[in-house]
Amino acid sequence: MTARSAAGRCPPTTWLGPLLLVACLLVSRSTTEEVSENCSHMIGNGHLQFLQQLIDSQMETSCQIAFEFVDQEQLNDPVCYLKKAFLLVQDIMEDTMRFKDNTPNANVIVQLQELSLRLRSCFTRDYEEQDKACVRTFYETPLQLLEKIKNVFNETKNLLKKDWNIFSKNCNNSFAKCSSQGRERQHKEPSDPQLPGFVFRLLVPSIILVLLAVGGLLFYRRRRRSHREPQTVDSPMEQPEGSPLTQDEDRQVELPV
Repeated sequence: MTARSAAGRCPPTTWLGPLLLVACLLVSRSTTEEVSENCSHMIGNGHLQFLQQLIDSQMETSCQIAFEFVDQEQLNDPVCYLKKAFLLVQDIMEDTMRFKDNTPNANVIVQLQELSLRLRSCFTRDYEEQDKACVRTFYETPLQLLEKIKNVFNETKNLLKKDWNIFSKNCNNSFAKCSSQGRERQHKEPSDPQLPGFVFRLLVPSIILVLLAVGGLLFYRRRRRSHREPQTVDSPMEQPEGSPLTQDEDRQVELPV
């Protein structure tokens, strides 16, 4: 057997490795381009219209609900704000925004949840220990909550169109600043979220009692005054001494019987 024929039967391991490497690079590049294209156009105007329909279909009410959301006063970085808000919106749609099954509003929520799952590939995950950083409890109406959610989707859409990789930014430093600010506020101003409601419930009955007391006092004084006026009218009028009427009475007394 010649050396050439022997070499032809050998497994082509010498050139198979570089070919696999080139193929992997091409696949990863095409996948990256596909992800970038998807992130840039994943949120469409139709999704924003669905959210607007949810807002328009809500009943106007003063009743408030409690939910956790990003405190924009602590986190003023727009990218980090949206990274944090995006995760919280997922929790809100899962736990807070509930509609009757198989209704138009319920179907919209399902579509938005599916969109959020697809959008996860466009966001990098920061340390889980910072999950509660820059977050506080809000007490707002359902209408205000839906407007917040629509604003998050709208701003996310605009930023992804400008740069599909913008949410790969590391926000751990920004979240750490929020955590330190939150600890300082807890030491300086310990607040109770239920305190305003407690003060309101205590203040309203007190005002009602004061108004009832004032009204009762005014009614008593008016009734007492109405009892005094007939007595002054029925009492005999005092006549001055030396009047003609008193002189006639004196003469009648002095006449002999």
